[in-house]
Amino acid sequence: MRWLRNLYDWTIEKAQHRHAQGWLAFFAFVESSFFPIPPHPLLGLMCLANPRRAIRYALICTIFSVIGGLFGYAIGYFLYEAIGKALISALGLSESFPVAACYLRDKDWEAIVIAGATPVPFKLLTITSGFIGMNLATFTLAAIAGRGFIFMTVGVLFRLFGAPIKAFIDRYLGMLTTAFVVLLVGGFVVLSYVGTSEGDAAKDQCQVATAV
Repeated sequence: MRWLRNLYDWTIEKAQHRHAQGWLAFFAFVESSFFPIPPHPLLGLMCLANPRRAIRYALICTIFSVIGGLFGYAIGYFLYEAIGKALISALGLSESFPVAACYLRDKDWEAIVIAGATPVPFKLLTITSGFIGMNLATFTLAAIAGRGFIFMTVGVLFRLFGAPIKAFIDRYLGMLTTAFVVLLVGGFVVLSYVGTSEGDAAKDQCQVATAV
């Protein structure tokens, strides 16, 4: 596991780089509109490297994620046929697009809050929100709530417990990595089993949507 330790130390060093905040803002912005990699890992490592500034990092992530979400909304509203459609396809979200549109029409701001605070690709919801013409003020407030919840939770936890968390990770890095992989694989297995056992009868109207 020496390579893992070296990678961890290298990443922590980069998270303390003088331009790290700029990169964090950049990734938070582009992830909300078109980029596939989320800013969560960088945010976590920056908070880990400097817990005293954790809330500042979380605030940066929240602000630029919401701004990026507005950019994604604009793509869906003004440029869906020219850019948005190809972008959704390139991200592998074409089948999810009509599902997202259905949930947004049915749940409105609740869908944005849930997507903003969970692993659901936020860019899918931002572009789709623009496409269906969701109320812009509602979208913005919901994006602030969803993104703020997940990012600020990380910031506050690291600000309060940063040193103990870092000490624990430093000591048990290998075990934590193994546990994460096991849980990740196990989660996919469980989801696959549930989806198979429940069958099509458990799917609601939005889950089986195929057209906008």
